Amino acid sequence: MEFTKGHGAGNDFVILPDPDGALELTPGLVAALCDRRRGIGGDGVLRVVRAAKHPEGAALAGEAEWFMDYWNADGSYAEMCGNGARVFVRYLVAAGLADPAGETLPVATRAGVVRAVVQGETIAVEMRRPRMYDTASAALGGLTLAGTAVDVGNPHLVCSLPAGLDLAALDLTRAPDVDPTVFPAGVNVEFTTPAEPVDGTDGHVLMRVYERGSAETLACGTGACAVGAVVLRDAGQDTGTVTVDVPGGRLTVTVTDDSCWLAGPAVLVATGEIAPTALQP
Repeated sequence: MEFTKGHGAGNDFVILPDPDGALELTPGLVAALCDRRRGIGGDGVLRVVRAAKHPEGAALAGEAEWFMDYWNADGSYAEMCGNGARVFVRYLVAAGLADPAGETLPVATRAGVVRAVVQGETIAVEMRRPRMYDTASAALGGLTLAGTAVDVGNPHLVCSLPAGLDLAALDLTRAPDVDPTVFPAGVNVEFTTPAEPVDGTDGHVLMRVYERGSAETLACGTGACAVGAVVLRDAGQDTGTVTVDVPGGRLTVTVTDDSCWLAGPAVLVATGEIAPTALQP
């Protein structure tokens, strides 16, 4: 089985080319591929399949040729992954499956069609505008932190840390406890703290994230979008640009009247072959 390894600001993925949807991808195989000791290692799997050849992408085949079949590291599905979409587009271009010269490049996902723009080392992807819809809290290591529930095609809980609480000191080795009645399908939980202003932007924060199905990751694209929307709201703005620094690098979020752009690096680091029978789930 062929694979490519890539990452967006440290958020890493195993990319499987499967244009005709012939691979028998299972939760166990996904988890084994993402195992960092016995497999390739990654926060998730991106299967590259033509939209017309995937049951969840067929309805979008008229809008996008390619469907991003994204799986979390534990073998569960996810509706959307912002960094994954940017890495997916990097792969399409590098493999000659898409032309970056056009104005935008559409990609079908479980959350609908997103559009990407390739600008050298940076890839920006346009997603739905984040929707803040509730308040909730996350319990972590004896702390209870208030947060805002945000829908970015997948669920998020953004918790701004109170003054005096060190972001780096948070223990994210286990999932934060959240209210299952608010998040019946689980949730990605982002923790943020203010940072020094960045010229040309409306806000700058540091972020750590615990992703459902993947544990703590070095970056989360949709999480950065959720954080950007909350930062702008707290500043009294509906639109604007926010710099979000994550452990894996820097992402830029621009919220417009009707969408949200996520920009940052997307890198392919290796290609190869792996024997599925050798993997230990």
